[in-house]
Amino acid sequence: MQDRFLKRLRKKAKRGMRGYPLATVAFYGPDSARASKVVVGIVHFAGAEADAELRDWKLETGDVRTDPFLAEEILAHMDASGAVSIVMVDRIIGCPHQEGIDYEGQWCPACKFWIGRDRYTGKLID
Repeated sequence: MQDRFLKRLRKKAKRGMRGYPLATVAFYGPDSARASKVVVGIVHFAGAEADAELRDWKLETGDVRTDPFLAEEILAHMDASGAVSIVMVDRIIGCPHQEGIDYEGQWCPACKFWIGRDRYTGKLID
């Protein structure tokens, strides 16, 4: 049951581009193992910005990818927006805190794992 959310999202994402609206899904966490935040953006037409309709969900403990109540809410949000296509990353792509909002500077002081790492690959930057 825990993997049902990701399984359903992956299945929808594998269908490929089926039109608009398009839902984008990104996972963020304090390290590369636990996703504490998921952000869903809705793109209504080609060339539109996902920033116009962003919604996020956070958990203090646990993983957003395995929370069944959160999964239901996220999928309901996508259904309500009329999302026909889903694009998502297959990994955690960075710290759940926002630069300039939650912290100042290049690296988040709360998420030591991400210091010196590329947000998309998780690999150390030379």
